[in-house]
This record gives sequence, structure tokens and C-alpha cells, in this order.
Amino acid sequence: MKEIFEFSAPCHFGLEAICKREIMDLGYDITKVEDGRVTFEGPLSAMVRANIFLRSAQRILLKVGEFKAVTFEELFQGIRQIPWEEYLPVDARFWVTKATSVKSTLFSTSDIQSIAKKAMVERMKNHFHVNWFEENGADYPVRISFYKDIALVSLETSGESLHKRGYRKMVSKAPIEETLAAGLIQLTPWNKDRILVDPFCGSGTFPIEAAMMGAGIAPGMNRSFQGMQWKNLLSEQDWRKGFDEARDLADFETRMDIQGYDIDPQIVKAARENAGRAGVAHMIHFQQRPVHKLRHPKKYGFIITNPPYGERMEDKEDMPVLYREIGEAFSHLDSWSEYVITAYEDAEKYIGKKAAKNRKIYNGMMKTYFYQFPGPKPPKRRVQTGDDIGKKRDKEM
Repeated sequence: MKEIFEFSAPCHFGLEAICKREIMDLGYDITKVEDGRVTFEGPLSAMVRANIFLRSAQRILLKVGEFKAVTFEELFQGIRQIPWEEYLPVDARFWVTKATSVKSTLFSTSDIQSIAKKAMVERMKNHFHVNWFEENGADYPVRISFYKDIALVSLETSGESLHKRGYRKMVSKAPIEETLAAGLIQLTPWNKDRILVDPFCGSGTFPIEAAMMGAGIAPGMNRSFQGMQWKNLLSEQDWRKGFDEARDLADFETRMDIQGYDIDPQIVKAARENAGRAGVAHMIHFQQRPVHKLRHPKKYGFIITNPPYGERMEDKEDMPVLYREIGEAFSHLDSWSEYVITAYEDAEKYIGKKAAKNRKIYNGMMKTYFYQFPGPKPPKRRVQTGDDIGKKRDKEM
């Protein structure tokens, strides 16, 4: 088997640069950046580290083939040419779990799935010299995505989407995905030495993801992945090595000033419980508090938040009042930096100021905007030198 493999990491539209940077920080080479997807190369062990450490990726796919097909016969032959025996053992349970088609001649996803399965069976039969597969071993789900008649064929290594960290059992009415929250935080200059407040914290996703970042807690440290079943490709020791690396990098004793507020006491309680499962409850202060009571005595803090959008018709009439309250709260924190993700089109109008930057982000299928209101940078702390100490002593004498 080859030593270098190609992987792809789907991500939210608008977060490609963040996902690319995370992958490069892990030490892997980027081969392509597309809308909602970053492709990279690495050894098979990259499957382990990418799943455990990437915060903004939705899942990790192992590329096994790519070809052009405008007929179902070309699809069949293209799938059959892939060396499936290098990836799947004879007892593998394999199927096309998802097929997509964009701007392509072949558009029936159900036909793509069934024909691809037949071609895989044909290839496996010829290699293993059997006519029937029990498929009672590990699961090997396959994904096929067509774009402009080019089929990209991959194995799904993650299993459940990577946004399912395992800590969020209770959610608010309009939760933001963990991967999106982590990516948005990384779009800001926030670091663990700066105050962070989310006045619409809901189930606590922004504060929890920030605390995990500040403490170096890998997002996938406490969950399992589909690829852990694939003993023919990676051993238990390979996965254990990745989890050990994550544990070594985590600092659960670090202290940060992170706060989350919400008007619903039950949601605040759920946020605390979610933070406890993530191992960061001691790093975050949650409190029931409406946004119009948002105040903070310290300077140069950050607000990163996901306020209501008014998606439902009955809620739309409440939005002007709510966003005026947000703007009023911001006015009392004039040295702070504020970052707001919302689909509400009049957000800037009622907040009362224009964002310095405005990035389009897709939250699922909903088009939202990430409004960025950066505040002034805090003055740099002057490092006291030996000369300074001597001058101070001279004055005192």
C-alpha cells in the first residue's frame, strides 16, 4: 500500500481559510482549497490526528478514487478500477452511504449508489475469489460526490459529524454547531488572556469551544470515530498514540475569564452541564442575565455571540428592539471588540454602527453574516528591566 494518502475535510462555507490553517498546523500539505472543502496529503496516521484535533472540519474523508463519468457504464468501470481490496477486508460491510451530484450528467443519487455498490462487489469478487460476501465485519461507508461530471470517491473515516464533540446533551432553540463556533472564534484575535463574554450563550457552545481552545483540549479527545474499526488499515496503538498526544497537550488547570449569559434559567443550567461534560466548567461563569444588563468593569474584552435571527414570522417584530439593546450594551463597552453572527439583515442598522468587516457564513443552509466590530488593542505591558529597578531604588533613597 502507498505511504501518502489524500484526505478531504469538508467545512462550513466561509471557514475554508481557518480549516486550511488548522491542517497546516498539524504538519500536513494542502493540495486544494474549494468552497466548503480543504484537501490535504499525509500518511494514513493523518486520519487519526485530523479527526482528533481539527476544530472547524465537519468530517475527514479518505480519498480512494477520482474519475470522469457521464454514463452509468463509465461510473461502473470507474468504481471497479479502484483497488478496493487495499482498503476493505473480505468481511467488510460496505455501502455508499451518501451520493451527491452538482452540475453533472449523472444526477440520480439512488442509481449512483446502487451501481457503485455492484461495481465494488465485482472488484472484490475477482480479488478474493468469492461469489458472496457475508459483510459481518467492520463498517466501511463510502461517499461519492459528483461535480461537473468528476466523481470523487471517499471512505468516511469520522462516523458521526465532527461537530458532535460529545459534551452537548441539551441544546437551545437555535444552537450553533460546535465546528462553526470554533471556526468563528478563530476568525477573531481572541486569546485565552483576554476576557470573552457571550450574552446569548444558549447551550454554551461559544464559551465551551473557547475554553477548550484556551486549554488546548482537542475537540475529538472524548469520542470515537468510524476509522477505529479498520484494523486492516490502522492498529489500536495508532489511535491510542493520537489520543495520548491529545491528553498530553490538554491543560485542565488553566484559568480564563470566560462568561456566558442567557435569559432562560433552564438553558443556563444546561450550559453548565454541557461545560462539565467538556471538562471546562471551572473555566466559565454562566449566569441568567438579559443583554440590556450587560456590563463589565474591565477593558479590552471580547463579545462573540449568536443572537436570535427572527427566523419565525412571529419573532420578526421583536428584532429591532432586541438589536437596539445589543447596540446599547456595546456602547457601554467602548474598548471591547464585538463579533456577531446573525441572519437578521438590519443588524447593523439597529446596533447603531457599521461593522469593520462582514463575512458571509453559511450556518447549515441559512446564509448568515459575521459582523466584526474590532476595538482598540490593549497597550503593551512594559517589561521591567534591571535598570528600571535600580532607578526606582535610587528615587526611594
